[in-house]
Amino acid sequence: MTTFLELGLKEDITKALTDLGYENPTVIQEKAIPQIISSAQDLKAFAQTGTGKTAAFSLPILEQLDANSKETQAIILSPTRELAVQIGNNINDFSKYLKGVKVATVYGGANIEEQIRSLKKGAQIVVGTPGRTVDLISRKALKLGNIKWLVLDEADEMLNMGFKDELDKVLAVTPTTKQTLLFSATFPKEVEAIAKNYMTNPVEISSGQKNEGSNDVSHEYYLINEKTRYLALKRIADVNPTIYAIVFCRTRRETQQVADSLIKDGYNADALHGDLSQAQRDSVMDKFRKKSVQILVATDVAARGLDVNELTHVINHKLPDQIENYTHRSGRTGRAGNKGISIALVTKKDKSKLRPIERIIKKEFVQTEIPSGKEICQNQLMHLIDKVQNTEVNESEIEAFLPSIYKKLEGFSREELIQKFVSLEFNTFLSYYENAPDLNDLSKTESNSRGKSSSENMTRFFINLGRKDKLNPARLIGLINEQRITDNVEIGAIDILDTFSFFEIDKNFETTALEAFEANSPEFNGRGVQIEVTKKDRSNGDGKRRGGSNRRRSSGGGNNSGFGRKRNSDNSKSRRSSKTDNRAKDKKTGGFGRRRRTR
Repeated sequence: MTTFLELGLKEDITKALTDLGYENPTVIQEKAIPQIISSAQDLKAFAQTGTGKTAAFSLPILEQLDANSKETQAIILSPTRELAVQIGNNINDFSKYLKGVKVATVYGGANIEEQIRSLKKGAQIVVGTPGRTVDLISRKALKLGNIKWLVLDEADEMLNMGFKDELDKVLAVTPTTKQTLLFSATFPKEVEAIAKNYMTNPVEISSGQKNEGSNDVSHEYYLINEKTRYLALKRIADVNPTIYAIVFCRTRRETQQVADSLIKDGYNADALHGDLSQAQRDSVMDKFRKKSVQILVATDVAARGLDVNELTHVINHKLPDQIENYTHRSGRTGRAGNKGISIALVTKKDKSKLRPIERIIKKEFVQTEIPSGKEICQNQLMHLIDKVQNTEVNESEIEAFLPSIYKKLEGFSREELIQKFVSLEFNTFLSYYENAPDLNDLSKTESNSRGKSSSENMTRFFINLGRKDKLNPARLIGLINEQRITDNVEIGAIDILDTFSFFEIDKNFETTALEAFEANSPEFNGRGVQIEVTKKDRSNGDGKRRGGSNRRRSSGGGNNSGFGRKRNSDNSKSRRSSKTDNRAKDKKTGGFGRRRRTR
C-alpha cells in the first residue's frame, strides 16, 4: 500500500501522522496530495464525509509552506465555528514537528482582540469562518494579498448559510496567482457555480461517485406519526444500550425541545444549535467527544463537519429540506472504517421523500419495526449482564468488606441473588415497558385530526378573533403555522364564532404554543392576537365564553408534558447553565442511553 512518505511529504509530517495513528492515505488523500504538491492548478475535490478531506488539503500546504516567513500564506474558509476549530486543531497536530509553523483560527462568538493579537504574532495558516474573516480584513488585521492557497471547505454550506457576499469580499483581496482548492462531500449546482466563478480550469478529483453515500453506513426508516415520533426516538435509544448518536432536527427550537425532553426523561443528552454561546457550544462538544453526552441533538449547521469517529447512529428526527443535507447527516457515522446506521423517522406523507435520497446516495432504505418493550428489556438486560461478566474484580480493594457481605447474603441461593440483583438494577425498565403499546400499529396510535375522538389528546384554546375579524379555518391554521410552534403541529377541531373562536392543538405542544404566541405578539387585520387555554366544552354555541372555564393566559405557567417544557424567557440562559452543571454532577451508571434513577 502507498505510504504518506511516497506521496511526497517530508519526514517531519509523516512522523506526526504516525503519532496520530495514520498509516496509509485514504483514496482522496492519495489523489489530492501529489496533485497539490506538483501543480499550482486549481483543484475541485469530491470526497464522502469521514474520508480525510482536511488532511488532503492541509498536508500538501504544510509540505510547501515557508516557515521562515510570518506572512499569511494560506486561508481556509469553513462554514461553522466548530468545523473551523476542528480544522485548526488538526493542522496543529499535523505540524507539531515543523518548527516555526503557526496556525490561527478565527470565528465569531470569540474575543476578536485575542484573535487580532494572534495574527500580529504571525500565522502562516489562517482558518476562519467567512463573517469573522471579512471583519478582520476590514480592520486591516488580516492581510491576504500574498497568500498562495485559498481553501473553500464545505462551500455549498457556506452558500446555504448566506455567505456569498463574504466569499466575494475575501476573494477580492486575494491575488490572482493563488491556488484555489475546493473540497466538499456533495456537489449540488451551487458548488458548480462557485467553481465556475472563483476557479480557473480546475482539475477535478473524486474518491467516489458525487453525493453517493458511504458503504459503511446502512440506511433504515421507521414509519411513525406525529404522536409516536418522540416515543419512537426513545425506543431507538433504549434498544441500543451503547448508543452514541446525533439526532438531527430542522430548527433551533425543535432541537432544544427534543433535547430538553430527552434530558427530562433521564437520557444523557444535550443540544447544539446557533442560539448557544460559543462557550456553551464548546462545552457541549467537549462532553460529547468524551461521551459523557451520548445523544447530541443538533441542527444541520451546528453539526456540519463534526469530527467524531465512533458514532453508532445518526437519527433524522425529521428529514432535511435539502436532499444533499441527508448525505452530510449520514456521513457523521460510518467514519474511519467503522460501521454506522442512519435512521429516518418518517410519516406516511413523508415516505415519498426517501426515493429521491436513495437515487442520490445510491443506497436503499430498509423499513425497520419500532422496537417492542420486550425487545428493549431483553437488550438492556443482556447489556447489564455483559457488564457484570466483564467487570474486573480487585480483591485487595474489597477484601475487608467481603466477610460481612458473605454473612449478610448467606441465606440466599445463587438463583435468588441473581434475581434480586437483576430486579434492583432493572425494575425501572420493566415497569416502564410492562404494557407498552405497539407503535408500529399506526391505526391505534393515529388519532382523528379533526374529530371529537382526538379531544383527549388535544388542548383547546380560546382566541380573541372571530367571523367579524374575517377569520375562517384556513386563515386560523395559517396564523397558527406562522408562529412556528413546531413543524407540522397537529391541529384539531376549530370553532369559528362571531367575536372569538376555539381551536385544538396536540396537548404535547400546549406550553410551546402559549410561549410562541406570547413571544411573537402576532397581529391579525390590525388586532393583537391573544390565546388562552380553556375547557373542551362545546355545549354553549351562542358565542359566549363559559364563566367557569379553566383558562390560563399565555404569560402564565404551562403543562410540562411531552415537548412543551416550560422555559422562563428571562432566565432561560441561567437555567440552561445550571442544568448543564447539574447534569455534569450526575453519577454515571455505565452504558449509554437512559440513566438509572435512584428510588
